[in-house]
Amino acid sequence: MKLNTKLTGRVIYKGDPGYEAARKNWDPHTDRFPKVFVFAQKTQDVANAIKWANENNVPIRPRSGRHSLEVNLSQVNGGIVIDVSEMKKIKLNKKTGTAVVETGNTVGRIAHTLARQGYMAPFGDSATVGIGGITLGGGIGPLQRTVGLVSDNLIGLEMVDAKGKIIRATKNSNSDLLWASRGGGGGNFGVCTRYTFKVRRAPATATVFRITWPWSQFEKVLKAWQSWAPSVDTRLGSELSIGPKKGGNVSMLGLFLGSKTEATRLLRPLTSVGTPTSQIIRSLPYTQVVSFMLSPDPVATQRDSNQFSSGFGRKPFPDKAIKAMREFLEQVEGEFAGFFFLNWGGAVSRKSPKSTAFYWRKAKYYVEWNSSWTKKSEAAKNIAIVRSTRRKLQPYIVGSYINVPDQGIKNSGPVYYGTNYPRLRRVKAKYDPGNVFNNPQSIPPARKG
Repeated sequence: MKLNTKLTGRVIYKGDPGYEAARKNWDPHTDRFPKVFVFAQKTQDVANAIKWANENNVPIRPRSGRHSLEVNLSQVNGGIVIDVSEMKKIKLNKKTGTAVVETGNTVGRIAHTLARQGYMAPFGDSATVGIGGITLGGGIGPLQRTVGLVSDNLIGLEMVDAKGKIIRATKNSNSDLLWASRGGGGGNFGVCTRYTFKVRRAPATATVFRITWPWSQFEKVLKAWQSWAPSVDTRLGSELSIGPKKGGNVSMLGLFLGSKTEATRLLRPLTSVGTPTSQIIRSLPYTQVVSFMLSPDPVATQRDSNQFSSGFGRKPFPDKAIKAMREFLEQVEGEFAGFFFLNWGGAVSRKSPKSTAFYWRKAKYYVEWNSSWTKKSEAAKNIAIVRSTRRKLQPYIVGSYINVPDQGIKNSGPVYYGTNYPRLRRVKAKYDPGNVFNNPQSIPPARKG
């Protein structure tokens, strides 16, 4: 008779000390009541947890940085959460220009660690997002036009599959799994424990900028940004944020991998629009560039719940789309709510949509919007406004970003993955035919035949 698998690592059951702390996510709206948390210390702990879950018929949720933006993705009532956040090794090999990182690292920790050693790692807009989740969903951010998406730099990984077997994927072995892991979304194929990235030398200095305008000028700033940002020098990454009418403003944050003089010239089409209330354009050592771009974003103290949605724009928003934005911004509240745009092109668009699982490469910009609330009674209203705004904007956007999921999207596979969806379903059928790893919008295995 086979003995049942024992859970290993740091194990916290419901009712144990530390359970409430283990349950807290960046977004309180996503908190659930799992049966047990396994904080893996090594890959074998992950393997044991998957075997245990299979034997006990318990649903599995992998978790890395606790930044899941929708419900039932990184936690589930009565399930097991396999949390890899305590697996934090980072090993840089300057000779090969590669870094091996365990999947519990945050984006900020990796970017800072490598920057101190003179290397550049792509990052998003939050320091505390886990490298596990951001990589598997694509990984967008202000360096993408120069170095590509986070996942474009992924050249190998270690994963524990649905049977608890440890497998590795590179371009020469399990290459279909590597392809799928570069944009196919987390929690679909297995639990990743280690990534190998190619890394580049960082410049000694780079230029950062932050420009703000009054909220009332958002339309003219947005129009100027949408015609300028997609075609500006690809060494320049720009994030445009537009807050709610109540208490919000317009701000553009970004970096340019070049001199302050050149950055100032390139930014002129924006700095000359409206009446900026503040303007920073500063040349900094690269280590400080990372700090400037990644402000602290603590997980445990976040009080606001959010509902997000996202898409990709192929041309500037016409007045009708801007009207829908305005209606949204006049209704939502809270310092974190609003619209967020990121310029596209460069290295992202040079890869073909089929070369990796990340499909939406031909856009001009990325757009996301979110409402936020603190009282549970305000949840339904806030979720509804985000989803109705999606319906209004639908004629002007394509697709959606799997790392900013919206469970209001029906038949979401092709929306997240475009025409890569059938291939992703075949990869799923190979590595997880029994659909052990599933969540409300996960990839179902392709049927045989």
